[in-house]
Amino acid sequence: MTWTITAGTWTITVEPYDSPAAAALWRAYYTEVSDRWYLLHEGRCTDPGELEREIAADSGADLAPPSGCLLVGRHDGTPAGTAGVRLLDADTAELTRVFVLPERRGRGGAPLLVAAAEVRARLLGARRIVLDTRGDLVEARALYTRLGYTETAPHNTDPYAEHWFAKELGPAAAVS
Repeated sequence: MTWTITAGTWTITVEPYDSPAAAALWRAYYTEVSDRWYLLHEGRCTDPGELEREIAADSGADLAPPSGCLLVGRHDGTPAGTAGVRLLDADTAELTRVFVLPERRGRGGAPLLVAAAEVRARLLGARRIVLDTRGDLVEARALYTRLGYTETAPHNTDPYAEHWFAKELGPAAAVS
């Protein structure tokens, strides 16, 4: 069964975590957040060998059904962003890999991807969604706050996580 949301020039679909579009967007996402961290803390971009190892180490398999999914957003038909969701327990899903290519930002894709991920989390049975992010990713923190997420206590021990957010989703029956 195909699952698609279309809003204006954006189309969001569930896609295999290892599809060519998903892999290219994962590479772009990881390169950006890694380079931002290294530039902030060490004044350099990510070492190419380390980048390749880290991209390969996190395949995204935890975003596969039945307990997760990866959403790919296409702007005017071109892969432009992602959002992943995976169940942490029967009631809680985690939002991850929210990313829009720099040249497609400011066109409404990120809120649509997050909203679609919330729908998918509800369909997985989650009543609550959580996420983590870093302090230097100020745009992400502003987005989550604008979309109704509230900062919470840590829900994981990820060494790069500095801010944790949560949002109550309610029961799956609320999805139409």
